[in-house]
Amino acid sequence: MTDTVDRQHRSILQRIAHRVMLERGLAPEFPPQALAELAGIHGPATGAGESTRDLRNLLWCSIDNDDSRDLDQLTVAEAMPNGAAKVLVAIADVDALVKRGSALDDHARQNTTSVYTAAETFPMLPEKLSTDLTSLNYESDRLAIVIEMVLAGDGSLQSSDLYRATVRNRAKLAYNSVAAWLEGSGPMPQGISTVGGLDENLRLQDRVAQQLKALRHQHGALDLETIKASPVFDGDELRDLKTDKTNRAQDIIEDFMIAANGVTARYLASKKFPSLRRVVRVPKRWDGIVELAAERGSTLPKEPDAKALEQFLVSAKAADPLRFPDLSLSVIKLMGPGEYVVELPETVSPGTSVLRSRITRIPPPRTGDTPM
Repeated sequence: MTDTVDRQHRSILQRIAHRVMLERGLAPEFPPQALAELAGIHGPATGAGESTRDLRNLLWCSIDNDDSRDLDQLTVAEAMPNGAAKVLVAIADVDALVKRGSALDDHARQNTTSVYTAAETFPMLPEKLSTDLTSLNYESDRLAIVIEMVLAGDGSLQSSDLYRATVRNRAKLAYNSVAAWLEGSGPMPQGISTVGGLDENLRLQDRVAQQLKALRHQHGALDLETIKASPVFDGDELRDLKTDKTNRAQDIIEDFMIAANGVTARYLASKKFPSLRRVVRVPKRWDGIVELAAERGSTLPKEPDAKALEQFLVSAKAADPLRFPDLSLSVIKLMGPGEYVVELPETVSPGTSVLRSRITRIPPPRTGDTPM
């Protein structure tokens, strides 16, 4: 009996997660009103108006975790003259089914995001929506908000647009297998080989993402690396922790989403809408970061300097890659936590021009607030 109880790791972790959700003011369960609304939704949104573009013919693909079922973004690229490229990012148009002020929207507003814990995921929207009717699933026609960007050969933005479109996912891909193929350590995933031209398109996306990353670091983005561990269950028993490392396929999505966020924020500002920004203000313990660098033979200026810190991080990673995640964690703690702030039109968020680590992805509004 004791041995059976000891092996119920998942249920123990689930109870802890439920308790913590409630302690933090989050709702682990959907209220009856939301479930009643859900019962009245019988299919994906199809109300495409005259302004909705039909982009189903493009080589859209999703790249996500191996076990992801809620596909919220697709990407595609097009080569242009002089080394430029057009990149399109499609975001699931949840607003087409979940209306402002509905019980489903109220629940989503309370939690603001899907909450991922070791034993259970608490979705912001019911799985009928998040993994099916609004998910950008393979070979399914879906409404999406498309962020279009024309990028120069150095990754700088030349022009942009934002509009609603109908899209179709041509290949459901996973980070690890795509990264292994891009890096030359694994075969081409079957999902790529069965779609003509997708291999070339993904290599173009990879090239553009690397250009975007290089440009961000030139402007002061920091090269930080922390270790993330994912639980491995055998039934209800926790058997292992698997470390996840950032790879080239994840870079495609991360860097495209960062660029898309910037376009979306500028679009909102042009329409006099406020937007959410995640910022890191002037580091709380810059003196500690200076001491940390000095211990490793590097000198940083007395005042916070993003480019100087980035140069130190790059050299430290090259000198000791094995211990670089520990150094990154120390720097992150000394910088202090990031925070979300509302940026009103014609104002500048505090912290946007000082030190920043990798920008956390802030998707365009998912419910009720799509500015169309």
